[in-house]
Amino acid sequence: DFGRVLSASSVPRSRSRSQKGFKGRSRYAWGYCIRAMSKENGSATLMGAKRLWLEEEIQDDLKWIYSVKSILHTEVSDFQDVELLETGPFGKVLLLDGKLQSAEADERVYHECLVHPALLHHPNPKKVFICGGGEGSTAREVLKHKSVEKVVMVDIDKVVCDFCEKHLEDNAATFKDPRLELIIDDAKAQLENQQDGAFDVIIGDLADPVFGGPCYQLYTQEFYESIVKAKLAPGGIFVTQSGPAGVLAHTEVFTPINKTLASVFPKVVPYLQHIPSFADCWGWNMAFKSAEVALPLPEGELDARIQDRLSGGADSLKFMDGVSWTGVTALNKIVRASVENEQHVLTVASPKFIHGKGVKQVDF
Repeated sequence: DFGRVLSASSVPRSRSRSQKGFKGRSRYAWGYCIRAMSKENGSATLMGAKRLWLEEEIQDDLKWIYSVKSILHTEVSDFQDVELLETGPFGKVLLLDGKLQSAEADERVYHECLVHPALLHHPNPKKVFICGGGEGSTAREVLKHKSVEKVVMVDIDKVVCDFCEKHLEDNAATFKDPRLELIIDDAKAQLENQQDGAFDVIIGDLADPVFGGPCYQLYTQEFYESIVKAKLAPGGIFVTQSGPAGVLAHTEVFTPINKTLASVFPKVVPYLQHIPSFADCWGWNMAFKSAEVALPLPEGELDARIQDRLSGGADSLKFMDGVSWTGVTALNKIVRASVENEQHVLTVASPKFIHGKGVKQVDF
């Protein structure tokens, strides 16, 4: 018994139209909203005008779609297509080559998880290096910390940085902060050229390691050992986004990244949180240069540091606090077992990739 009204959707294949540069990853499709179904005979009646949908391929045999209210801005760089859309479920979303990178509805959850645990576990973070992060949200969160004197953010795509500064209102002030040095270049090369021991915290906010993409080498043992560890100051902390971490997808790269970091650093903390616009839990790994750090940081101490060290205190954060930190580090039984049993150390010769396709190959 479906009742008198049943909501559904239809995306007729004959009406779909692929977009330039999407590499088969995503596409727009015109569809219709089916709003009414007769209880007596089960026949569906189309109601209203056609709607635009975005379809994203998550796995070879899994896709999802969501409605697009409007296409706000589009640009094309030497590396990728850049688009800002207004969507039904997630508000404004940033797409790079058709893959959702950030959504207005939940980007603060992602970026607060990426940034604040590392800076709050450090006793006095002053200099921070961001690999990637052209959207500006990672730098925005870092700059909330009153102790931070210098942030070096290196992203390879100037078009993305300019686009986000212009169109993402929440991040416009970030790009004008005098503490931020934005460098348009290869993050690996720039970090390698920095002085040893220069940074208290290094953040990896890079594109996912996908086959044919330019970033997979920045998830390897060679990169962590010869560059990241060397550029961290004594007591320094490295944190990186680590891909999907749900029950089905966490062994793609989340647990291998954890294993790889553990082969280089004495202490590594894996954690995860559901990000609705990513259609899964997402993972991060935080690595400590010093073995002497006391873990875990108690909830009350984390809350006290947030209140004392962030401009605006606890009110400046939407998601992260002591209880939330306890929650994201409490891995479920399946993921815990995989972390403990993972054997794959990522190297240049033996990488792993998540589902998707790269845009342009960059030789390092």
